[in-house]
Amino acid sequence: MSTITTRAAIARGPHIGWEITELQLDEPRAHEVRVKIMAAGLCHSDDHITAGDAPVRMPVVGGHEGAGIVESVGPDVQRVKPGDKIVLSYIPACGACRPCSTGHSNMCVKGLNAGTGMFEDGTWRFHEGETDIGGFCSLGTFSQYAVVSEYATVPLREDFQDIPFELLCLVGCGVPTGFGSAVHAAGVQVGDTVVIFGAGGVGSNAVQGARFAGAKNVVVVDPVEFKREMATTVFGATHAFATAKEAHEFVRETTWGQLADHCIMTPNAVTEEMVNAAVQMTGKGGKVTITAVGHLTERAVHLHAGALIGYMRQIRGALAGDSNLLYDIPMLLGLYKSGQLKLDELVTRKYSLDQVNQAYQDLNDGKNIRGVIVHEH
Repeated sequence: MSTITTRAAIARGPHIGWEITELQLDEPRAHEVRVKIMAAGLCHSDDHITAGDAPVRMPVVGGHEGAGIVESVGPDVQRVKPGDKIVLSYIPACGACRPCSTGHSNMCVKGLNAGTGMFEDGTWRFHEGETDIGGFCSLGTFSQYAVVSEYATVPLREDFQDIPFELLCLVGCGVPTGFGSAVHAAGVQVGDTVVIFGAGGVGSNAVQGARFAGAKNVVVVDPVEFKREMATTVFGATHAFATAKEAHEFVRETTWGQLADHCIMTPNAVTEEMVNAAVQMTGKGGKVTITAVGHLTERAVHLHAGALIGYMRQIRGALAGDSNLLYDIPMLLGLYKSGQLKLDELVTRKYSLDQVNQAYQDLNDGKNIRGVIVHEH
């Protein structure tokens, strides 16, 4: 079987950062495509790998936000063809499994190997000598080239062809996850008061989603002044505070004691303190939607049942913002083209693959809403 060589950023273990190396990449098999990755988003989920907070098989090729061009296809591929410009969805959508066929493709069963990158036949496409390596979320967009399932590809219609790759890659995860957390998972309605914990790449889109759904008050809680400023001046938040205590006081006053309808959790890591603050900030019938993950060894949801029962509050998780990505990615791109969704403003800085560790340092230092790797070919 023929292979090609690709430069990639891999994590060999926690707390040692990303290593740039050359890997061998197999050709695509049945229902698989080989993609020339043009741009990759630097999501916080990948940072959890090197921080030791993600249960993944190592070594692993990082990156789960990506956009590129189809180089070649394996047997039986129907969704895309060589030369197609595509967005990669970090959760595949086969269209036939129970979740897909009941309108919940964000839980497609073909995403079962997200933490290992192994393909359904038990084999791998990335190799380093005799070592088999998987791509995070079965993608691995921190590589110049990758082989992925055809079900993880979203072809672009003609009027989206002029959108830059560095924007397209963001709608593979961060944009629909944040937007959908407000619109789909939380179910924000006209006139609601919504509090969003964390205003990074996902939280900024939760802000956009809440405003798009018609929320009256969109309140951001983030300790980073730059992110609070972007949330209010660019993405549509009505108010922003550095602490949950400040936000709680404002919400209580502005709602005449009724408190928030929704709290959406999109920080870099969810903690027990945050969840408890969010529960106390939601009023009767309110909902806390948890989108971000927590630290691997900590319990983030731990509270007295009475805090839920008395006010009939809800706590629920959201995967990909409950989005059906095969539909929602084109929908969001349509909103962008019509001027109703901001994507350009999400990209704070572009990096080369060799700068991946600096990029994540910038993210952790609060300098970026979203960084993007632009691959050289």
